[in-house]
Amino acid sequence: MKDCYITAAGAFLPGEPISNDEVEDYLGKIDGQASRAKARVLRQNQIRTRHYAIDKNQNTTISNSGMAANSIRQAIEKSSLDLNDIELLVTASTQGDLLLPGFASMVHGELGTPPCEIASLHGVCASSVAAFRHAVMAVRTEEAKNAVCCASELSSRFFKASRFEDQGYGRDRRLPFESEFLRWMLSDGAGALVMQNRPNEKGLSLKVDWVELRSYAGQYPPCMYVGDTDEVRGEQVRGWLDYPNVRTAADEGVMNLKQSINLLGEVVQLTVDGVFDLIEKGKLNPPEINWYVAHYSSHIFKEQAYEMLCRGGLRIDPERIFTNLYDKGNVGAASPFVMLEELFGSGKLEPGQKLLCIVPESGRFTFGYMQMTVVGKSSAAAKVFEVDSPEEIEAPDIKTTGTEIEESLVRKLSRVWVEFESSLNHVPIVAKMNAGRMTIEDYRSLLFNMRQQVIDGSRWISRAASNITRENFPIRSAFIGHSSDEHRDFEMLERNYVAAGGSLEKIQDGQKNIGSEALSEYILSRASRENPFDLIGAMFIIEGLGRRVARRWALRIQEQLDLADDQVSFLLYHSESDDLHFERLDLVVQSGILTEQRVEDIVKVAKVVARLYRLQLEEIGNY
Repeated sequence: MKDCYITAAGAFLPGEPISNDEVEDYLGKIDGQASRAKARVLRQNQIRTRHYAIDKNQNTTISNSGMAANSIRQAIEKSSLDLNDIELLVTASTQGDLLLPGFASMVHGELGTPPCEIASLHGVCASSVAAFRHAVMAVRTEEAKNAVCCASELSSRFFKASRFEDQGYGRDRRLPFESEFLRWMLSDGAGALVMQNRPNEKGLSLKVDWVELRSYAGQYPPCMYVGDTDEVRGEQVRGWLDYPNVRTAADEGVMNLKQSINLLGEVVQLTVDGVFDLIEKGKLNPPEINWYVAHYSSHIFKEQAYEMLCRGGLRIDPERIFTNLYDKGNVGAASPFVMLEELFGSGKLEPGQKLLCIVPESGRFTFGYMQMTVVGKSSAAAKVFEVDSPEEIEAPDIKTTGTEIEESLVRKLSRVWVEFESSLNHVPIVAKMNAGRMTIEDYRSLLFNMRQQVIDGSRWISRAASNITRENFPIRSAFIGHSSDEHRDFEMLERNYVAAGGSLEKIQDGQKNIGSEALSEYILSRASRENPFDLIGAMFIIEGLGRRVARRWALRIQEQLDLADDQVSFLLYHSESDDLHFERLDLVVQSGILTEQRVEDIVKVAKVVARLYRLQLEEIGNY
């Protein structure tokens, strides 16, 4: 069988971190009463901050499938793959947004990617291990060359005060501890792993050694469940669908998430027993393990497990136990992947190190264990490039004669530019470049998608020039000169594409992506108007990219991919030629055509073109 490697990881945690004092601002106080369980539960779990996908009005801000999709996008951005390359999508969650269809179908729909194989694994925390195992086996048996495995949880919806108030809980009828406990334990988020049949060419990967998944449901009753305690443990299980109607089920609390606190000690004991069993079977050799990536829902359970391991003769250096429970919260099935994402990017991993992931699930006593080995070159091999903060970004300079109206235009365009350049760093292809993870395929894709819009560059400038009236002849001449410079640029881009291993026929037969289509149509429509001076805003953005960004991109791409100058000449050329273009732009601004209304029009066009240019880069490959 083939080996399977984790080559990238992503995580999505909604909103800002929420402190302990803010929890009831989001979940709500039941009947206006502060929780009596808060201090006790928080003292035991020691969670300081967490994230919720609901706001202070208890409205959902992003769906569970939306969080999963965002974590996948982040993971893919860090990988050598494109979203359209995914062959297998495996998901895990305690509860999707809908009863039907399956969670994987909803996540696939959120991504909007081409047809692929999918699988939905349902459960509680260890469902992520089941999903992981499914993906590993598919890659190992060569059923898929790659897979994306994600887990996502939106637990906060279970704990809205309004749900409990509707059931009659409040001042005179306190919410049972089995439900109140979980309000302070669970939170929202998603994690995703990219898995391939080969490791990364640069940087680190995690080679999957083995996966173990074990259920004790035959020996133990449900410990975490949605239902009535007695009815979920009866010989004939009765759930909310067995009630006459949803209203009755809700009134009886059958749709509440609950935890049997008295059984949690058994969960800790079986987790530890599983570790010793793996040692006995020869699968696990503790001296080889460098990192214990441990999912536990509360600090008190870590202390209990650690004591049991020590009594059994296994002493683990506490510094080698990795968790982010205290600042990311307990995100259930997503926790193992969210932890791996953080550890993967922490700089702490070194080739040859081994990780053991431990994932207990209290649902009905399921336990997952995963061992991995770090392979590849040290993470230092992947150079991460500095990204200017908004305060450090300098807009392309336009020279003025010093009049107030010209200076006003420059100030307003500068603000547009700072926002534009800052936002570009979050576009997947640019983020990948800045992270030192760009591949030759990425570069070819960038050129392919830029070429179609570059061809239209001289078209819209020529059209704009033809619509400038006679009294503005000097400005018309500047536009025509600009068009003359641009009209053969696409040929240089094509040569770069071929020099980078692409096919000339393929790029010449290419089409605009949806962002390029929107950008070209917008600018061409503006250019068709009489005296389209507002296109100064478009020129500022597009030529500004050459002046401020193109050379930086060219050098970063060159360094990452070891390319020659003739393979990045299009970007290098524009970093030089656009100085001349800006001199012409200076003359237009200084020509006396500006009015207050025209300044506003120019700034608006600059904002629209900035957004559409970014869209062009965001939609690479989407035709």
